[in-house]
Amino acid sequence: FRSATDVSIVNKMLVFPAVGEKREGVWNVKLTNEFHMTNDSQLFHTEPSDGRLPLYEGRMIHQFVSDQAPPKYWIDESEGRTSILGTRVKAASTEKLGYESARFAFREIARSTDARTMIASILPPRVFANHKLMVGRPESMSGAVAAYLLGVVNSVTFDYLIRQQVASSISMYAFYQMPVPRLVETDPSLRSISIRSARLVCTSPPFDPLARECGLESHKVGATDPATRERLRAELEGLVAHLYGLNEDELAHILKSFPLMPEPSKVAALNALRDVQKGLIS
Repeated sequence: FRSATDVSIVNKMLVFPAVGEKREGVWNVKLTNEFHMTNDSQLFHTEPSDGRLPLYEGRMIHQFVSDQAPPKYWIDESEGRTSILGTRVKAASTEKLGYESARFAFREIARSTDARTMIASILPPRVFANHKLMVGRPESMSGAVAAYLLGVVNSVTFDYLIRQQVASSISMYAFYQMPVPRLVETDPSLRSISIRSARLVCTSPPFDPLARECGLESHKVGATDPATRERLRAELEGLVAHLYGLNEDELAHILKSFPLMPEPSKVAALNALRDVQKGLIS
């Protein structure tokens, strides 16, 4: 650490449990990945067709966005299911699998020198994922929790800490070591963060089930215009910084470590933290 402020920030964050630490009576995170780009390449098709589902890669997502780029590959759903189930295929051929639901995911490839290191979103239902996407198993957390976790990890506060620990990739192990407030689903702070994340993610019909889990009517109340999205992201920055117990000077210190972040976004984040502290944002 380069300053006493760094030490103060990290000490405040480390009060909270590692996200990979199993806890009773509260949600837990279990990550997985699915199709290896080399080992499973025989399953990949370069054209869509009936019965084929898109294969998501890291380049296809960005923060709160799941359509950053079009797919390059598709997998026959039946073959994909068989591959995922493995030896369980006969006993569980009708089992609902992760790809059938919206899922939290983040890019494994992540440089500490990029504008942002942690790049996470929620994948739409009925897509497969390659091994460069770390995917949360839906059975380990509800949609509201997935949206809450997404809001936390896409914040500059979380990013500030994890980018000090990685060079070119975020492994499952590195992610599991990160401190995250493990709020219960009835906590107002969890709802405040999850509903804003959901509005940023749920902008198309496939996300309607997730929207409803987070308390929204449908994707129609999702935020699509840039100004609203910027406001929601600033509010998330303020809410997450406050959740970790940071003050205005500490958030300003974090923001200085993101030289590629637009100055208006930094100002909006600081203003949002002030509003959270005053009870104007909840």
